[in-house]
Amino acid sequence: MKMTRAAVALCMVAASVGASAQVATGDTSSMKIALSNNYAGNSWRQQMLKSWSNVADPAVKEKIVAAAPTFTTAESQATEQVQQIQNLILQGYKAIAVDAVSPTALNGVIKQACSAGVTVVSFDGIATEPCAYRIAVDFQGMGRMQVDYLARRLNGKGNLLEIRGLAGVSVDDEIHQGIVDELKKYPGLKIVGSVHGDWTQTVAQKQVAGILPTLPKIDGVVTQGGDGFGAAQAIKAAGRPTPIIILGNRQEELAWWADQKKSGYETMSVTIPPGASTFAFWVTQQILAGKKVPHDIRMPVLEVKPDELAAVLVKTPAGALANKEYTRDEVVAVVDGHK
Repeated sequence: MKMTRAAVALCMVAASVGASAQVATGDTSSMKIALSNNYAGNSWRQQMLKSWSNVADPAVKEKIVAAAPTFTTAESQATEQVQQIQNLILQGYKAIAVDAVSPTALNGVIKQACSAGVTVVSFDGIATEPCAYRIAVDFQGMGRMQVDYLARRLNGKGNLLEIRGLAGVSVDDEIHQGIVDELKKYPGLKIVGSVHGDWTQTVAQKQVAGILPTLPKIDGVVTQGGDGFGAAQAIKAAGRPTPIIILGNRQEELAWWADQKKSGYETMSVTIPPGASTFAFWVTQQILAGKKVPHDIRMPVLEVKPDELAAVLVKTPAGALANKEYTRDEVVAVVDGHK
């Protein structure tokens, strides 16, 4: 399979810092790591959990760590995740990787964890408590990237529909802010409607169908992932022409794009890979092993471009996403590259 540019870039980083990248070898075989997750209601989160298991389970078998289970709240409520983390502290977990329900709602319990000697690493949904490590993606940059792409394609003029993610979660706020800020550069582009699709195809389809009758012609759709195909279905059902819809690497989106491409349709597809959880696993393990790691680390997004579509789609099963799962060496290379 031809590698995506993001994967190639990662390998280049690994190669460039390989000489200085150092894997910490402290003994973590008796230590338990947990993944605290606040939501599993879409394909991204489900694959994120699967990716964690794909990497963590072999690490347990190889006695790199003692255990590495995942825990997901039932209702995506901050109080639930606070209680979940409190229970993990009491159960003797030495480290917790956290996909946080909000940037601030978990700060109190994270501080409790740190005070109890528990290492906390947040990723995807980032926590702002200073004692936690943060693996960030430039989500605002992802929003800006979409606007810039549509500005080029539409010659700076057009009506946009914005599909946001899960309300109250930092990822949603960050992508939205990037979109809003970048639109200031293009006065001819304007958002004429906005809905929350919860990063889920069915929800996005329902919400878009509900708002379409109130909207003028749509030229482009900015999204957050898991919503592009739902938007396309709603727009088709309404008998409207298909606008340029930014996609989020889901297999059904990529398959739809491949079908549309036969008629000359072009777009772009980008999101954080579900394998971000594997990046978080190895960062967490390496901190426990004694590696000095900066509290703020940035990992790349995964973009599928038109010339990569066919190769990526062949390797992406139905119900899954284009993905990147990280090895320990790759993670250490990226971490050392940020020092």
